[in-house]
Amino acid sequence: MSYHEAPTIAVTDAPRLGQDDRPTLRFVTCGSVDDGKSTLVGRLLYDSKTLLDDQLDALASESKTAGTTGGDLDFALLVDGLQAEREQGITIDVAYRFFATRLRRFIVADTPGHAQYTRNMATGASNADLAVVLVDARRGVITQTRRHSHILSLLGIRRVVLAVNKMDLIGFDGDRFSAIAAEYLTLAGQLGISEVQCIPVVAPDGDNIVAASARMPWYTGPTVTAYLEAVDVAGDVSQRPFRLPVQWVNRPNAEFRGFCGRIASGTIAVGDAVRAQPSGHQTHVARILTPAGECNCAGAGESITLTLVDEIDVSRGDVLTGGSAAPVSDQLAAHLVWFDEEPMVAGRRYLLKCGTASTGAVITTLKHRIAIDTMAKEGATRLDVNEIGYVHIDLDRPLVFESYRDDRDIGSFILIDPISHRTAAAGMIDVSLRRATNIHWQQRAVDKSVRARLKQQRPCVLWFTGLSGAGKSTIADLVDRRLAELGRHAALLDGDNLRHGINRDLGFSNAERIENVRRVAEIAALFVDAGLIALVALISPFRSERELARQRLEAGEFIEIHVATPLAECERRDPKGLYRKARAGDLPAFTGIAQPYEAPPAPEITIDTSELSSEAACERIISYLREHNYL
Repeated sequence: MSYHEAPTIAVTDAPRLGQDDRPTLRFVTCGSVDDGKSTLVGRLLYDSKTLLDDQLDALASESKTAGTTGGDLDFALLVDGLQAEREQGITIDVAYRFFATRLRRFIVADTPGHAQYTRNMATGASNADLAVVLVDARRGVITQTRRHSHILSLLGIRRVVLAVNKMDLIGFDGDRFSAIAAEYLTLAGQLGISEVQCIPVVAPDGDNIVAASARMPWYTGPTVTAYLEAVDVAGDVSQRPFRLPVQWVNRPNAEFRGFCGRIASGTIAVGDAVRAQPSGHQTHVARILTPAGECNCAGAGESITLTLVDEIDVSRGDVLTGGSAAPVSDQLAAHLVWFDEEPMVAGRRYLLKCGTASTGAVITTLKHRIAIDTMAKEGATRLDVNEIGYVHIDLDRPLVFESYRDDRDIGSFILIDPISHRTAAAGMIDVSLRRATNIHWQQRAVDKSVRARLKQQRPCVLWFTGLSGAGKSTIADLVDRRLAELGRHAALLDGDNLRHGINRDLGFSNAERIENVRRVAEIAALFVDAGLIALVALISPFRSERELARQRLEAGEFIEIHVATPLAECERRDPKGLYRKARAGDLPAFTGIAQPYEAPPAPEITIDTSELSSEAACERIISYLREHNYL
């Protein structure tokens, strides 16, 4: 098969692997729905002789049956490969395409414009050197343009081509183009995007894509292709200190132990001093191995295996560093782009993945949310899907990182919901939030074990969870009374009672429910530290918050008791009249009616009071405590 002829652009034949020294530019196309992103990419593929004859024949055939151009070549079909994309005429997933000109090779990520696919747009932009932002000349800069540009800024992209598309639909009006360009340049200045090239185009016809348009003689700047060929995006990543996130410890036998990964920044040579972080242990490089064989040095972007002179402890998730040490912290400030349909609320627990490292994380504070239309920072208690905010994050263990503006590889992360396993957000690390250096744990002569021996019991938390009316408080009160009869020391924390005191300032939004559980978990942990058996009777509807309470304690100290009385029975009882109010709409956030209750997947004890009396349930719990040596 032969490549088609395209007289408007001169390209070489596709080079054989390893014989092409043309530089590679990675760029992303973004913008709102129907602005013409896929059409522009398809036109670039067409004009660069990337397509084979059978692909051209297929394009011509599909343009007549599935196209939106009245039978003319529909270049968007070259990129929109999903059936759903072709049916709806939109881009859903990120499409990566490759093409080359005489001067450069290109990898382009065509991203979706729909707001609900913002996560895909952020994914496509995360590895790009430059962005092509398309706007419809009839609509100009709109909310989605602003949202995508803000994400580009957060992802460290500082060079943008603003392609003002569909100029033919406004009569090639140069004044309208100038007004759109001026508005975007103002936005770019607010976002810190340092270089913007504004180009008027008609993507389907190729105007100013490869060749200058005769229909817009008032524009004298470069075409899209000419700009992409000439733009300098060479960074200083090779000049930065050496950073190698360890992906794998290769130990095929007792004689070899190598540390594998891709160099994020800097260079390394045999004999150089390196440090394993976060441990801080230092040694020197013994050997450098690559897929091509052993070598004396390697640089940013190369995948290598290092062997070290000394046997030091290095694991997956650690970072080997040279030169200045990388920051290490368990508290971070970061920008977040929220992806999940479930809103972000402070206090909820997530899994954070940064480079090759993973750790538990809690968003402690939402400092502000970005109002996309005005770019203003506004106060908020949550982030909804596709919103952008600035947060403080508390980690389970110290993380080796860099600021995202300095290093994308170990300066970015994702948050994963531990229950649904969905990717909840993409984050860009800003700075470390250092703990006060003058605050230390105070050592005590009398600890939990001493207090437990004095009370002749094993301290723990009995966490009663279930719907309103299930019987949590009744059973907890009976257990408390039974423990007193046995001469044991306990304390009962009832959710309703606590809302008259320490939690009286909290309402019933998701954020406030999470804070309610957090406070109770902290108090219960203090009771356990005092050697007590703490009984907590709390709806606590979210699994993640109950899991956070469990992790606040040592193994075996958290006993989850699911009072699993069915909703119908709870509503029949309705001891406080709450279900009746909820059904009437007077309690809009009532758990079980308007808000979900997430049942425990594996509680230590399950009780259904529609089948078991409260007294029998009490005795079952006492028996459990005896069998497991708590009493």
